[in-house]
Amino acid sequence: MNHSSYGNISLKNILIDGEAKIGLKPSGSGQLIDLIQALPDVSYSSSMGLYYLPAGKESIGLVFKYFRGKAWINGAGFFTKKSAGKQKEVSDMSKIRKRYELDDMPTVVPIEYVEKLENKMYSLNTARTYLSCFKLFMETFKDIPLMEISEQDIQAYMNQLVREGKSSTYVNQMINAIKFYYENVKGMPNRFYMIDRPEKVEKLPKVLSKTEVQKIIAKTPNIKHKCIVSLLYSAGLRRQELLDMKITDIDSARMMIRVNQGKGKKDRFTVLSTTLLEDLRIYFKEWRPKEYLFEGAGGEKYTASSVRSIVLNAAKRAGIWKTVTPHMLRHSFATHLLEAGTDLRYIQTLLGHASTKTTEVYTQVTLVNVQQIKSPLDS
Repeated sequence: MNHSSYGNISLKNILIDGEAKIGLKPSGSGQLIDLIQALPDVSYSSSMGLYYLPAGKESIGLVFKYFRGKAWINGAGFFTKKSAGKQKEVSDMSKIRKRYELDDMPTVVPIEYVEKLENKMYSLNTARTYLSCFKLFMETFKDIPLMEISEQDIQAYMNQLVREGKSSTYVNQMINAIKFYYENVKGMPNRFYMIDRPEKVEKLPKVLSKTEVQKIIAKTPNIKHKCIVSLLYSAGLRRQELLDMKITDIDSARMMIRVNQGKGKKDRFTVLSTTLLEDLRIYFKEWRPKEYLFEGAGGEKYTASSVRSIVLNAAKRAGIWKTVTPHMLRHSFATHLLEAGTDLRYIQTLLGHASTKTTEVYTQVTLVNVQQIKSPLDS
């Protein structure tokens, strides 16, 4: 469609009195408003600040035909994105389904929500978060049918969460869980486009010194636990990536570790430490894992809580009384590489960051340049 001086119109999926409508959000000249008002069956919502038509293919066809050569139609977020046909690994959602049944969620969260999470292959952690948030949301609005809940209702709920002191991360997770239902389960993309999101709080990563990391590893006598702590730090792994790691992911010939389907469903390679490889060989001979590199009872994956406890207890034995988490070891990996002069782009690749902006946060916690600055008190 050709651009014109009239402006553009953004299409929105909206709900008016419980019925799906096509919202028209104009941006441009007064002539564009006049053209919209001349459409058959068009109405205006003062609360949403947009015009709307009955939902359906006929209305969509009318809009594109009517405004051809007069205005640009922006359908981003309106039309459901189609799969590019890329083959994906089948996701194991048995744990999610089990929790769904045990937590009495069927009395609250519809099963179609779980099925859509499964079909779209969301990670187990994200699925758990969405289900937990949506359950609370539905319990809050238990007297109102889901399709009758308005944007104003949801915005008021978000404001309440903020007043209760919920973090910006939590509020954003709640919004994502709610939008998932309306946009993905019910097929109404961009349903709640007007909901305000809280600004993300930018926090600097917490890191350990090299000496502290060495102390933690040295104070971990159990070879299995030692390998877990060492792997998190030496390869810069996320906790879930370590839990998902299989024996075959350790490539000793190339001295690399394959990370399968990390955050964002992306595969990558990271470095394999020579020191760690020696410990892994000792561990393997002693423990004989079958499939996953680290297995619990019955050959199942190690649990996230077990890994956290291992790291925290190792830090306490090393005399480090601040709360040390698995992710702090990942932060330390990136920071120490940067301090050693490793190019930021290589660190980005090893960490699996989609953008260098995410990796650049480590430049704020490196000591190389800061240590060269003299305090005015000392001069």
